[in-house]
Amino acid sequence: MKTILTALLATALVAPSLAAAQGALRPDQQEFFGLYKELIETNTTVTQGSCTEAAAKMAARLKAAGFKDDQLIPFSTPEYPKDGGLVAIYPGTTKQKPMLLLAHIDVVEAKREDWERDPFKLVEENGYYYARGAVDDKAQAAIWTDTLVRFAKAGVKPKRTINLALTCGEETSGAFNGAEWLSKNKRDLIDAEFALNEGGGGRTDGNGKVLVQTLQVGEKAYQDFTLTTTNPGGHSSQPVPDNAIYKLSQALLKVGAYEFPAELNDVTRAYFSKSAKLRGGEMGQAMTAIAANVNDKAALAVLDKDKQFHSTLRTTCVATMVDAGHAQNALPQRATANVNCRMFPGRTADETQAALAAAIGDPGVKIEQKVKGKPIAKSPPLDPAIVKPVETLAAKYFPGVPVVPSMSTGATDGVYLGSVGIPTYGVPSVWTDPDGNGTHGLNERVEAKSLYTARDYLYDLVKTLAG
Repeated sequence: MKTILTALLATALVAPSLAAAQGALRPDQQEFFGLYKELIETNTTVTQGSCTEAAAKMAARLKAAGFKDDQLIPFSTPEYPKDGGLVAIYPGTTKQKPMLLLAHIDVVEAKREDWERDPFKLVEENGYYYARGAVDDKAQAAIWTDTLVRFAKAGVKPKRTINLALTCGEETSGAFNGAEWLSKNKRDLIDAEFALNEGGGGRTDGNGKVLVQTLQVGEKAYQDFTLTTTNPGGHSSQPVPDNAIYKLSQALLKVGAYEFPAELNDVTRAYFSKSAKLRGGEMGQAMTAIAANVNDKAALAVLDKDKQFHSTLRTTCVATMVDAGHAQNALPQRATANVNCRMFPGRTADETQAALAAAIGDPGVKIEQKVKGKPIAKSPPLDPAIVKPVETLAAKYFPGVPVVPSMSTGATDGVYLGSVGIPTYGVPSVWTDPDGNGTHGLNERVEAKSLYTARDYLYDLVKTLAG
């Protein structure tokens, strides 16, 4: 894989407007950096932060650029006053249905004692910006906000109205989720023909060369299941075979051994077909074969060696947490485990739960959905009106780099938009290194050149799609 990709893409990446790479920012890039830094340094973790505060700061930036009060709609609920967000409306000149720019502004927890640098101070080192949210998802949130700031200052008059939604709650399952709340309660504010979201992006070879950009077209649905076993318990000096921990352990072993059937949709079929040309060798041949026949056992055996491809081909469930017993010298009365599932588009939580129950084969193991009523993942169409501009502009900003449609094995807030009929696409954006740049982990970072290139690319993409 690496050898062929490197040979195909051996030319070093050269993109327009990369003065930042030489250490000198354009005036507009300096202004963007200030916005990005302010957003990064506003803590928006679920425990200590405030998305409401961060959204207010972005609203102030937009108002200073010329937005009127009725174009800026902050939102929150009395129950979750710190989990608010912002909808901004940039009016178009025609009655075309609007487009929506979506980004979440909450971030994963980050403990100062674990990080080499303060996670809530933007630090630049060796061509990278370090901070929690540097990539996920404050890079895109800042770019979307900055795009509308630039539009307002330049007096851009798009044909299509552009709505921006900055929301909270994407990173914490079960917490207040702004995208879900807007979809259910303020559908008119985010009404759109399509939405642009996180989920796409570039990957490098680890040595500065971008190998691919992806366009996310659909994603899996996220669901946690709680497995519970109970027992009367008793004194540990007189053990019995019927043990809640043993029963739960046996159930988890069966979950670990269970393989959901492989399946494809239009997006994943296109992904494997296009990626096969880049991979070559045994893996490339397997990709071609699986795109033609999802039941090709020989091809599956090859692809399943790669954890990403294995997950792309099916629903997956994995045990992530366990809790059992109440005392060191007592038989356990209760044992619980969390099983995290990522469900292939179109698959429901109910049928996934039924599959787990069948695999376990023990009615004594109780299975419950941790969050009920979550929407089914729906993949949007591979719409040429979206795909063609994405690819055309990518050729300008990421020369020689292919754009591959992909289905995310993770989950974004796009699932809530899809549930109310708004096709949502994760557009090409910043690139990351093979290690994922510390996203959700320690010392999250983004290459400065990547950030400024993505900013210019996405500005032009929004301008093109808005007419």
